[in-house]
Amino acid sequence: MLHVTLRQLQVFEAVARHLSFSRAAEELHLTQPAVSMQIKQLEESVGLPLFEQIGKKIFLTDAGNEVYHYSRSIAQQLAEAEAVLEEMKGLKRGKLNISVVSTANYFAPQLLALFCQRNQNVTLSLNVVNREVLINQLANNEMDLGVMGLPPDGLDIDAEPFMENPLVVIAPPNHPLALERNIPLPRLAQETFIVREPGSGTRSAMERFFAQHDLTLSTGMEMSTDEAIKQAVQAGMGLGIVSMLTIALELETGRLVVLDVDSFPIRRHWFVVHRKGKRLSVMAQAFKEFLLREAAQVMQTVKE
Repeated sequence: MLHVTLRQLQVFEAVARHLSFSRAAEELHLTQPAVSMQIKQLEESVGLPLFEQIGKKIFLTDAGNEVYHYSRSIAQQLAEAEAVLEEMKGLKRGKLNISVVSTANYFAPQLLALFCQRNQNVTLSLNVVNREVLINQLANNEMDLGVMGLPPDGLDIDAEPFMENPLVVIAPPNHPLALERNIPLPRLAQETFIVREPGSGTRSAMERFFAQHDLTLSTGMEMSTDEAIKQAVQAGMGLGIVSMLTIALELETGRLVVLDVDSFPIRRHWFVVHRKGKRLSVMAQAFKEFLLREAAQVMQTVKE
């Protein structure tokens, strides 16, 4: 049976995260010998070395990686417990840690701003990441809630749709197809497309859509953000497929147009996600309910 203390795990987690005894000591306001002593005691309890030193650098051993995984999980559960206990004391405040994929950043700040206006004692952390990072954060239970397009397979999560996310074909206003109507889908096979990087939600949805219609698109360049795709399309480098929510300004100023293509837009949704079984704080639950109840209506009002 392991005989370890929460303090030992806290010190270990800091050393493992920084891979540095000195930086961990600085973060925890301890002396470096005190940090070394806590790690030594933890290793004696575990019965295995948790770090190895090669040259001037330290690395986690296989046992260290296992303990790091559990130490992070324990720290997250303690943070959840602290939030629940604070709420039981009747304190009307709370922290909200939200991660959104980069495309969702076109609307997430507006929704969060409205939520914070109604809940002025919330401390907010908004992380804008790519799909791969958000999936890793979900797997490691590193945030309260996430906002993304297609939820990942093979991960035990709770995912609920809260708003439509139509994907459209964009072009510069001087493109030969800009004034055409009911453009046949096969006609797009003659065009070059600027696309998102492999693994992105938009790229996956686009590839599935055209595979279902037995079409193969010619891709010219890959971009890591919708902003980069919009700039490339404006420059005449090809067509793009992006979320309708990302191009309001460009449509208003006439820098881009949406092509009238048969079978478009591609119908998708935005999802609010979190690990299944996660005990949401009162503030996180309130934000989730806000998204499910009001997000679509709020964004429709903004567009009008």
